[in-house]
Amino acid sequence: MPIPSSSDGGYEPAVTRGDLDDPTAAAFADAEAELARPDHPHSDLRTEFEEKIEEEVEQSLLEQLGGISGLVYSSLPVLVFVPINTWLGLTTAIWAALGVASAILIWRLVRRGPIQPAISGFLGVGICAFIAYRMGEAKGFFLFGIWASLVYAGAFLLSLIVRWPLAGVIWGVLNGHGTDWRSDRRAMRLYDLATAVWVVVFAARFAVQDHFYSTDSTGMLAVARIAMGWPLTAIALGVTWWAVRKAGHLPADTPKAKALRDN
Repeated sequence: MPIPSSSDGGYEPAVTRGDLDDPTAAAFADAEAELARPDHPHSDLRTEFEEKIEEEVEQSLLEQLGGISGLVYSSLPVLVFVPINTWLGLTTAIWAALGVASAILIWRLVRRGPIQPAISGFLGVGICAFIAYRMGEAKGFFLFGIWASLVYAGAFLLSLIVRWPLAGVIWGVLNGHGTDWRSDRRAMRLYDLATAVWVVVFAARFAVQDHFYSTDSTGMLAVARIAMGWPLTAIALGVTWWAVRKAGHLPADTPKAKALRDN
């Protein structure tokens, strides 16, 4: 029987594991175990494939937040708002922050990059600007973010209590894994840990920024907003990526995931 091949001459399996009966599937499993041995002559190929899988997971997580640039862009309206408020007043600062958020959204549209984070950022800046305008105080620009942090901390904490860790739930929904992972104790522990890290991040943001809000320290509010923004998000994201990698939950709709399921 001739060996089927792809158009570029590479080997392409004619059948998948799901097409085989139990004995044959067991033989495939034994072959995989043999390949996983460190002393196997082709174990380096498997290591390389696993590293690519990990890279795919990390990239997918970053894409959910708009990438590194998206995390940085989220700080720009704050960087503009505070000094302009000091020099030119609240009204000018509000319009400047909205202008920066609009420019970021337009830039994303022109570059055809992920626009969902930019839209969310624009709406967030709009809400913050409206609150500051209604209050007539610059510190009002930060009020929405402060209370949002408290709500997020409470939601992630509640998810731990009811045994539906949000880190796993959100990842499963966004990447096609559903909730089957909840029957895996190891996956549950991993997502519990990732969720707990998000609880700490959101709770810390609320505690620190609420303190500066109560003391009318608008400048320190801006510093705390930026310092506890994407840097802490990057840390929590790193722990989440580690949990996803350990749980083996590659995004279900990616080419690498399909290759992993089919071989």
